[in-house]
Amino acid sequence: MNAPSLHIALISETFPPEINGVANTLGRLVDGLRSLGHRVQLIRPRQEADQATTADADLLLTRGWPLPGYPGLQWGQSSLHKLLRRWKRQRPDVLYIATEGPLGLSALRAARRLAIPVVSGFHTNFQQYTGHYGVGLLTRAMTNYLRWFHNRTQMTLVPSVGQKVELERRDFERLALLARGVDSQLFHPGRRCDALRESWGLGPDDLAVLHVGRLAAEKNLGLLVKAFQALRLKHPHRRMRLILVGDGPLRASLQAQLPDALFCGLQRGETLAKHYACGDLFLFPSLSETFGNVVLEALASSLAVVAFDQAAAAQHIHHGHNGMLARPADEAGFCDAACELLEDAETLRGMRLNARRHASHLSWEGIVALFEQHLRNAMQPRAEISVNAQLAPGAGDNRP
Repeated sequence: MNAPSLHIALISETFPPEINGVANTLGRLVDGLRSLGHRVQLIRPRQEADQATTADADLLLTRGWPLPGYPGLQWGQSSLHKLLRRWKRQRPDVLYIATEGPLGLSALRAARRLAIPVVSGFHTNFQQYTGHYGVGLLTRAMTNYLRWFHNRTQMTLVPSVGQKVELERRDFERLALLARGVDSQLFHPGRRCDALRESWGLGPDDLAVLHVGRLAAEKNLGLLVKAFQALRLKHPHRRMRLILVGDGPLRASLQAQLPDALFCGLQRGETLAKHYACGDLFLFPSLSETFGNVVLEALASSLAVVAFDQAAAAQHIHHGHNGMLARPADEAGFCDAACELLEDAETLRGMRLNARRHASHLSWEGIVALFEQHLRNAMQPRAEISVNAQLAPGAGDNRP
């Protein structure tokens, strides 16, 4: 007997066509749930592409405010009374709250008032970002808030084992794994394009050293500069060029440091996939990711990836087989790993083939099925959570 379809409300402050890992993941999950016959109501801030009004019963738009340091992204306005009215008329079976801002908080409060089960997602290490943006004193307060928020849901989904262990150490409760998939038909080495590589000034035997992601402080891009310089010093006879896909507040300073690099800006869809496929080596120096979708996209595109041994890289890269790993924060080890990749052309070729072979099995279908099961599990009664629990963080809670 087939399980009944669900009415799911998904709340997020970011969603496609915005370009970031959270939006990409949520877009895939929503499409997957709808393809299984579930009704998914989306609650998010209004975007520039939205019409002034919408007749979509499964889309509820709210006001948003720009997120400092993140042009194009927003905090959603608190919408408690609007959500209470909507959900009293049409009650969802379960909520998925993807972001912890004012909109997510108001959804949590409304759900608890109406006794609707809630699953939350830990998508972004905001507690780490405070140090990168000059407000390191807020790190403990942010950690306390995130723990308070997520511990008031039936379950919190995290994308990696390492993230789960780290949050459990900080007393986050009821954590479950939900990894990420990759569209291995979109991100495919067959999209390699000689004309695009020629426009980059590269011939068949030259190397495109690729980085895809937001050009921002939390991405540890100083190490990207060091690693590329190390590659050039170690292999002075190899012709190579650094290709950066993405945009962000550090673009101007990086262009000054890397006058020979090519900055391609934001890319989407097949054009993005073509940029991946035209690369040879992928450098991913970030230490702040909960997962890192770009790692899977690079592997699927048959790129040899150099990354730190955490998040997606720890789960999907086997050192020396389909990529190279360095111990977290070991910058010298990261640079050495990148240089080692170029020591032997046949070894590099084998790693790239293994990268593609591994990623081709990481479909979104299995991830969506597991997500559906987590939502159903959260709907089971759980006596230890009281719907009358206090809806503000305890003033005395000062754990790290």
